[in-house]
Amino acid sequence: MSEINDPNQIEYNHPLNVGNIDADNSKFFRITQNFCKIDIKEIEPTIQNINKNVFEEDLSLMIDKLFSLIFNGTNKGREEKAIKQQFFDCINNHKINIQEIYYWLQKNITCSNSIYLLGYFNYHGIGIDINKKYAFELFQKAAELENIVAQFELANMCMDGDGVDQNYEKALELSKKLTEGKYPCGINLLGYCYKMGIGTEVDSQKAFKLYESVANLENLHGICNLGVCYENGIGTEINEQKAFKLYQKAADLEHSEGMNNLGYCYNNGIGTDFDEKKAFKLYQKAAKLGNEFAQYNLALMYEFGDGIEENFDLAIYWFKKSAEQGNIKSQSDLNILLNE
Repeated sequence: MSEINDPNQIEYNHPLNVGNIDADNSKFFRITQNFCKIDIKEIEPTIQNINKNVFEEDLSLMIDKLFSLIFNGTNKGREEKAIKQQFFDCINNHKINIQEIYYWLQKNITCSNSIYLLGYFNYHGIGIDINKKYAFELFQKAAELENIVAQFELANMCMDGDGVDQNYEKALELSKKLTEGKYPCGINLLGYCYKMGIGTEVDSQKAFKLYESVANLENLHGICNLGVCYENGIGTEINEQKAFKLYQKAADLEHSEGMNNLGYCYNNGIGTDFDEKKAFKLYQKAAKLGNEFAQYNLALMYEFGDGIEENFDLAIYWFKKSAEQGNIKSQSDLNILLNE
């Protein structure tokens, strides 16, 4: 059997440059900002019959609705691509032009939701060029008005040095503030800080307790992270059966990281019986949802014929898909396969 990449050995110490394998660390999921890595045209709706007479009240309601989609998705631990699809579906369903929304936001930066969304458009380059410096300024302004998602965005930007100078202390401060407000996105992020020692000393037990708390709030990232803790004995005793059940719960809720981790469990008999066919189906489903690690694992199964027929064309296809997202292992294995 080929060696399938352990999804729990990929450390999310930088969400826009993941893929480094470290046998001494576990992968922990943060809600990250990957819009700049996805071509907006791929999922941006084709808007026809644009309503050119949208009333101010309608646009105001639309702004609140778009913000609610992001707020709810973020705190539920939904993956960025899924939130993004909902975002554009909402705009498409209401037949409103993106440029019209952006123009309205520029003229109405009086409430925190509008300020945040203007930053969101600038950060992700929606209808305009990416401008992270301006996005940071807008997020900061909205955060000062106690906008929760803006505070979360700031924490991530400070943690990663994304468009701003890296500031671990500020990231930790914002994560603690969100946690005090009992917001799941903040609780999960604070757990990550304690796990990785970001702005503080590493404290695996605190990380475990925070992940346990946020998992109980049904946050999908927290559920996966708690599974990683049980699988690897981080802040708790190893319990592969609990890890398996947590991954299964996340997978059942259409979370691609949960699917990938569950596939790994089936592929290696972790907390369950060994079953390559189930592993293949889970990797395949997660890969189609855009999960780079599942794409890598699926490519390996095609390359070595684990539970399926060998298919080098499909192996190359999925290695490329994963490599395009910056997965270093996929880039390396793809080069080897193409040069054989």
